[in-house]
Amino acid sequence: MFSDVVGFTSISERLSPQDLAAFINEYLTSMSQVIREEGGTLDKYIGDAIMAFWGAPVDDKDHARNAVYAAMEMQRNCTELNERFKQKGWPTLKIGVGVNSGPVRVGDMGSQIRRAYTVMGDAVNVASRLEGRTKYYGVGVLVGEVTRNLVKDVYFKEIDKIKVKGKDEALTIYEPIGSEDQFDKAKQDELKLWQQTLRAYRSQQWDQVEVQLLNLRRMNPECSLYELYEERVAQWRKNAPPSDWDGVTVFDEK
Repeated sequence: MFSDVVGFTSISERLSPQDLAAFINEYLTSMSQVIREEGGTLDKYIGDAIMAFWGAPVDDKDHARNAVYAAMEMQRNCTELNERFKQKGWPTLKIGVGVNSGPVRVGDMGSQIRRAYTVMGDAVNVASRLEGRTKYYGVGVLVGEVTRNLVKDVYFKEIDKIKVKGKDEALTIYEPIGSEDQFDKAKQDELKLWQQTLRAYRSQQWDQVEVQLLNLRRMNPECSLYELYEERVAQWRKNAPPSDWDGVTVFDEK
């Protein structure tokens, strides 16, 4: 798991050094407690960013589920934090979280001067890329396909098929949108319509996509993902995709 504060540079500019230290300490403490409660291992802080992993040093058969629940709880904790920050006159924050699952190397690594207990591997790199894409899609959490398939009691919303920098194969990415007991009929209806819209989008049925996106925005006006896809459809109408287009979005940057 990787998490990062969106727009932290602008937040830093609005706070005194003393308030900034208090701000980041309160934020990191809250997020770290969530990770610990869900059985995660805190790897490191990188400024305002957090890296964590599951499954070591203690084996965890529910590593993917615990990581996803931690990511969703971190988003809920941000809402509570922002209420406290408002009372102090501090800026509010949003975070992006990327979660991915796969085999990694874990242990003490580094140099002869300094070593640290950490993880390395392709799955780690992809988790970092997913965190970096949350802002683009306007979502709080993105998970990879392996993670999504390992977690059975959470509803996931397919967001896109992408190729991230350094990877040749396309990756289907998802947003966890709630546990089974939190998912009411309205959310189920929205998810069903969105799945239909994605299929129509990849089949280049632009008229159908536009109508369905209009209905989706009425159902959930705060979801910026629908606006993103509206912009994509408008672009494809002006410049049609190539004949071999497979609906995959390619990112050249991290």
